[in-house]
Amino acid sequence: MKDAFYKALIILSRRSGLWVMRFFTWWIATGYFVLFPKRLAVSLRFYRAVFPDKGIFHALCCSWQQYHNFSRNFLDRVKLFHDKDMTRNYTSEGFDLLEEAVNSKTGGVILMSHTGNWEVAAHRLKAKGRDNPRMKLLLYMGEKNKEQIEKTQKESLARSGVRIIAVGEDGGSPADILDGVQFLKEGGLVSLTADRVWQEKQRSVAVRFSGHEARLPEAPFIFALLSGSPLFIFFTFRTGKDTYHCQILPLDYVKVENRKEREAAIRKAAQAYAESLEEMVRQHPGEWFHFEQFIGKKIG
Repeated sequence: MKDAFYKALIILSRRSGLWVMRFFTWWIATGYFVLFPKRLAVSLRFYRAVFPDKGIFHALCCSWQQYHNFSRNFLDRVKLFHDKDMTRNYTSEGFDLLEEAVNSKTGGVILMSHTGNWEVAAHRLKAKGRDNPRMKLLLYMGEKNKEQIEKTQKESLARSGVRIIAVGEDGGSPADILDGVQFLKEGGLVSLTADRVWQEKQRSVAVRFSGHEARLPEAPFIFALLSGSPLFIFFTFRTGKDTYHCQILPLDYVKVENRKEREAAIRKAAQAYAESLEEMVRQHPGEWFHFEQFIGKKIG
């Protein structure tokens, strides 16, 4: 969608009610499900891998839910323009881990995933930061060409006080990495997407996911290694109308005695994240919003 169309729907929903948005997004989601078989095939292959004991009909149901839940995510993002305090509808567990990291000045690397609603989750983190002035948040986010909706959302987060570094598909510059490491050493929280590799040249680490090979970006684990900060996994998923649940899980540190141990330590941390991600997808299959190819070849 273009930025103008996105803004037009917001204005129309303000005047006529959110049912207008619900109507359009339902048909858009259904259209993608029906008219783009190659994209649908990616979802079907993923769900067949995650649920090997289920049939194709189960995979189709999961994919249908995935597409339409994503459209509801879109609606919740729009609601943020109407109700900036929508994050009050969140329940959470594990925020004390982040507060402990901030109070002890170790900082923390937060591994985000393509699950739930990342924007509402970021606002939730910022709301927690108002309760603890020492909790500062830096988000590394992809800067996609022609994706105007993402641009609008990022501007909204920046206005709320969240610091954002937008990186291109090349993974960003050395200066971007230094900024993040310094931010962590000052006791801040740095959030990065951990389940998507943007291009073949990007540094990545291979993990096992549902009996298949998957590649994760190496950057989040490099940040933890260079800064000495602990890793945390952040999941968010929908629990009902306008309600979400946040879950923060500890993933320990990435520590090595010498450079020879570095690769193994990163692989171990990445695999632990992949196993938590797989478990989350099994519990909430309709909350997986990674529409690109995620799993690779099957491994024994």
